[in-house]
Amino acid sequence: MESRQLRPVYDALEHSDMNQALRECDKLIRKHAMHPGAQALKAFVLARQGEVKQATTLAHQVLKAPGAVKSPHVQQGLSLAFRALGLPEDEIAVYTAALKHSSDAESLHCKIFMTAARNKMLKEQHATAVVLNKQFKQDRYTWWVVASFMLQAKSAAHESTKQLQLTLAERTAEMALKEGRLTNTEELRIYLEVLELQGKHDFMLEVLLADGPLAEKIQNDCDLISQRIDLMIKTGDYAQACKAAEQALESRDNWADYKLYAEAVVATLGQTGASESYASAAIANFDRWACQRGRARAANLACIDLATRLHEAGHSDVADKVIGPVGERIWSYIDAFMAKAICYSDIMNYICAHAKRAAAQQLALSVIDFHTKQLEQRLSSARTNALLHDEDAAQAWVCLERIRYLMQALVDDTDSERWIAGVETMLPFALDSDEAEQKQPACSDMVLIASQRIVQAAFLAYSEPAQHSLLCLALFKALCVLEAGIKLNSDQFLLKLHAIRLYLYLSCYERARALYDTLNIKHIQHDTLGFLINGHGMALGCFAPDLALCYDGVSFYDRAEARIPRELESAYGNGTYSNITDFLAFQDNLVHSMQRECTHRHALRGEVFEHGGSKDVLAQWGEADVVSIAHTDATIDALNDNRDVGVMGLLTPIEMTRWNLEIMTRPVPLQGSNWLKIFSLVPQIMHYIVCADAAQLDMRSKELLAVIDQAGQSVSSHDILLARGICQIATLYLSALSGNECFEQQLTGLADLICSNIPQELPAGSSSRDLASVALSAIRNAAAATELFTYALSAKHALTAQRLPSFAKLCGLRLSQVRKTALKLMNEMRVWADKQALECIDLQWQSREGDLLAPIADFVFDRCKATSASTARSCASSWLKSVKSMDGVYNYVLMTLPALLHSTDESWFEPLPPNDIDVDAAQLMPLPGEDQNEDYFEDTWGDLNRKSLLK
Repeated sequence: MESRQLRPVYDALEHSDMNQALRECDKLIRKHAMHPGAQALKAFVLARQGEVKQATTLAHQVLKAPGAVKSPHVQQGLSLAFRALGLPEDEIAVYTAALKHSSDAESLHCKIFMTAARNKMLKEQHATAVVLNKQFKQDRYTWWVVASFMLQAKSAAHESTKQLQLTLAERTAEMALKEGRLTNTEELRIYLEVLELQGKHDFMLEVLLADGPLAEKIQNDCDLISQRIDLMIKTGDYAQACKAAEQALESRDNWADYKLYAEAVVATLGQTGASESYASAAIANFDRWACQRGRARAANLACIDLATRLHEAGHSDVADKVIGPVGERIWSYIDAFMAKAICYSDIMNYICAHAKRAAAQQLALSVIDFHTKQLEQRLSSARTNALLHDEDAAQAWVCLERIRYLMQALVDDTDSERWIAGVETMLPFALDSDEAEQKQPACSDMVLIASQRIVQAAFLAYSEPAQHSLLCLALFKALCVLEAGIKLNSDQFLLKLHAIRLYLYLSCYERARALYDTLNIKHIQHDTLGFLINGHGMALGCFAPDLALCYDGVSFYDRAEARIPRELESAYGNGTYSNITDFLAFQDNLVHSMQRECTHRHALRGEVFEHGGSKDVLAQWGEADVVSIAHTDATIDALNDNRDVGVMGLLTPIEMTRWNLEIMTRPVPLQGSNWLKIFSLVPQIMHYIVCADAAQLDMRSKELLAVIDQAGQSVSSHDILLARGICQIATLYLSALSGNECFEQQLTGLADLICSNIPQELPAGSSSRDLASVALSAIRNAAAATELFTYALSAKHALTAQRLPSFAKLCGLRLSQVRKTALKLMNEMRVWADKQALECIDLQWQSREGDLLAPIADFVFDRCKATSASTARSCASSWLKSVKSMDGVYNYVLMTLPALLHSTDESWFEPLPPNDIDVDAAQLMPLPGEDQNEDYFEDTWGDLNRKSLLK
């Protein structure tokens, strides 16, 4: 009966139609005043709709109703409601109450356990596991107990508590082992993890070597075999480790075992009376396995790995005697595998280690000369054969070009002409050949190498500020090369990553965002994706699209975090216990992700800007939950930096920072602790201004100044400018509260700071405007000034609301002057971006004369003419988008003044001094040719009704 009555509700929920589900619940409740099933499901629907208070009240009423939880529908509805409300204790209370009325105690106890496990309620989880193990005596409940002990040990605050929990876990698992209830490798893994946490490597090894039902399963598990070899090394039984590794590698080709074999061989040489026999045997085995089909790559690379380890351990004599010169081994490997795309990533670190070791022995030049000679012997023939349509030779050419790049970095070659040498040969093959039309991977790889060489040469040749025009010109050419490569093969995400970075470096957000939208998490993990783009639009005035992206990022983190508890439940249910710690570690990485915090601050920053001109700005600041934002050293140090900058396909190791193009092309410094502190304090300062909390405001502004002073180069100059401006706003407000006579002087200083960072009037010949100033500073300065203007406007509204009319009037007058000045300057910039920017690019960035890259320019502008033209349009269009967004801010303020200000406040409408800049009404409207029927301010302010992070 009850199931039939609730069927319409369940149908609506299955279709995610919450409104229909709510109507069906209400219909049932009207017919049956006390229908606990309908009430429980209604509580769940209300929780999903955000009606937290109403849902909580209703759910608790149903829970307290006598006998209500007898019904499985009530149990399900209440558990869903409390789960949606984030009340796990109440969810457990539902199942606990149901135990009194149900004969299925095992199922209910399992639900209690899973609820506790999902919510990290470790004590409740352990207690329930113990009850299940005692009452129902199933093997899996024993391992739930072991897992609960282990998790409590990991979270224990004191070492004594940790050791007690681990001892109990070990005893429980050991008893299960003796009784034959340890039956699979998943149970074995959790037992081994308990022993590992106690450092009992001998016991772990004993378990893995024991005969019994598990022996065969262990022998078929690659990970457990590798763990067994590793434990032999840790316990000092190096000879046995060598033997075990040899046995393992006889039957399977596992790179982890090769590395362990090499580690064990090197360790044997450290023992008293050791001989080189193990090294000789290992090399003989590697050479033998290399002759077997499908095993040559790993076996040959293992020889190089062993030689490198021997040299690093001080056994160079053994390495030279048994293996021979490591350089020759490296080039033998390259000869065998340079036609494979993976060859360079295999060998790069070994070449670097060889060169580094030689440098320590003052033999660097001879080693570099050796590698250079070997490279030159092969490069010319590979290039020639590649141009004769040999696909393997083309991939070999790519590999050798990558090595050439690395060799130049290793010798600290600062000659930009040598860096650019050879690019004029790469480009025709990469972009204008039959192979390129066929989308051969080697062509896309060559595009990437050519663009990286152009960028590297540009930063070497044009590093001085006076040469920034030439730097931008060179980066534009690199962009044209990348865009041509993307046009030929849009699946190559590495080309897009580098293009995004260069567009952002040149202040072109619109095209960077379009390329970013074609990427997905299959290409790069989410933290790196967010690092690549989040916040860059705000730095260029494009707040609304960047804010939408940040909302997506925050939602992704929230969804991923919400999914992990379900995965934990599956791990316990399916007995895949080794996944438990992996899921918990992944959850910790998500919850305490540096990039997640940065994305949240960017979203908060964009939302503040979004509401800066709306009528509810004071209410937003007053209700803002920003005081609790953690920004101490302890909380920031606890964050995990998961951003993988190596994903950009760099040709040098990340630690070679001087030659790291990812660092070189960053538009702003990597956001870290100082940046997080600044953008945690800024919203708090504005909150205290609106709430008139002078004491907290003074304390936070001083704290912000201290962070600014210690930030140095770790925060961009534009963010520092904004932060200093916020401090000035705080000082200005405190002066108004205290009636300080310096108020007007401080106000003038703030106005000057804003105006000085908006691009000044253009020279008479607009087409002669220096594009470097636009690309590297002008737009970023204007964005910071515009953002600061909205903060100042909020402070002005606070003064008005707090009955400080004289100060509010002065502030309003000065900000109106700032607005008019900004409107004139931004409108001029907008006209230039719309009408002359493309002409400037044609004159300055598509130049062929007097440039290091002139030969490359001839190819790019002749053979890739359409691509270079579209790249130029993308730059001009992106600048126009940024300027229009900022221009719209000042126009929006003018249009919404009556709604923003009290009717008694006339300061914005008073006549301005004679020397003030006038702005025609035409300057406030869209330019001729623009669609005036569209909402001109939509891109600037976005959707003000979306769910706010400020609440």
